[in-house]
Amino acid sequence: MSKKIYSAFLVMMAFVSLMSSCTKNEDIVFDHERQQFDTRTDRILLEFIAPFGTTADEEIYITGAFNGDDEAIGDPQYLLTKAPNSNVKWGIYLDPNSFVAGKSLADGFSFYSKNQGKEFTTAGEAAMHTDNPGIGTFTNVWGQRWESYYWSGGEAPEPEHDGFCVYVDDQTGWDVLTLYMWGDINNMNGDWPGMQVTGTWNHDGITWKYFDMGAANTGLVENLIFNNGGNGTQLADFNFTIDRNIYLRITPDGIEEIGAEAKVEHDGFALFVLNESSQTDLSLYAWGDAEAFGGWPGIPVTGTQTIGGVEYTYFDMGAANTGLNLNLIPNNNNGGVQWEGGDLNFTIDHDIYIRIFDGGYEVLQ
Repeated sequence: MSKKIYSAFLVMMAFVSLMSSCTKNEDIVFDHERQQFDTRTDRILLEFIAPFGTTADEEIYITGAFNGDDEAIGDPQYLLTKAPNSNVKWGIYLDPNSFVAGKSLADGFSFYSKNQGKEFTTAGEAAMHTDNPGIGTFTNVWGQRWESYYWSGGEAPEPEHDGFCVYVDDQTGWDVLTLYMWGDINNMNGDWPGMQVTGTWNHDGITWKYFDMGAANTGLVENLIFNNGGNGTQLADFNFTIDRNIYLRITPDGIEEIGAEAKVEHDGFALFVLNESSQTDLSLYAWGDAEAFGGWPGIPVTGTQTIGGVEYTYFDMGAANTGLNLNLIPNNNNGGVQWEGGDLNFTIDHDIYIRIFDGGYEVLQ
């Protein structure tokens, strides 16, 4: 046997030996698949491997036929817990004794993010899992995408309403906000302290709380009384004819009607710049995974946008650049002034807000 053939034979035997050593009980397990929570003998443990772009502070719920579907959203017992030692895993313990109407996980379940919507597949369809593990077991469940992946500009569409609605930018600091109404109909939508918040909508940097007025109440004239759940604090009456959606900002001192900022369609995610510097001609350069905006000094300003009453200059970073890791350098269009630093390194999977001033900058949360 020649040396070459013999050497090849040894390599082949070593490979066969290696492969045979990986028995069915010793399959390779990747870090993101490793169990993060302890198994409990009286519960089902599901560990959700969240889609790309899930942030550490995400509020994620499990929903399905077994817990009333969307009725489970907001219920603490169906809120997932982030794994302390993993950036991609959230876990939940389920008690089959609490399942409704004789349903099980096999009847279908999915996950819901308060900020990013329902769980979707890569085909753009609503996701549905049918794993049906037993008590005392651990199961990984893989997520593919959040609904937000398909939202225009990364923002949830406006919710559908029952009639007109009252949008509220709540700056009161109260633990609870309720709305009582009297006028053409007293106790409209509920006796004191009134109706609960119908829902929330994240739009242009503001989390709007909204109250649906009800289509049957269109045209009525009502006095709105915002209060802290009947716990002793309320604002002065605000008179409103229910013939349109209205946008209000409330503080402990009173109520201000504000216009809803016009919706701006963005190309991918955007860098929003609160410009408090003396520079007026701005550009944005980036380097990292790619020189995404071309050579120095980069792209010009895309436009301006008012968010929460504050005017920002913004740069659309391009849908094609989503997911890239970039170092952003705003500058005065090659005029000798630039803002750069380690905390301007971002993965482009969200909108970014910064404040610039002469001599420095601040990343806004």
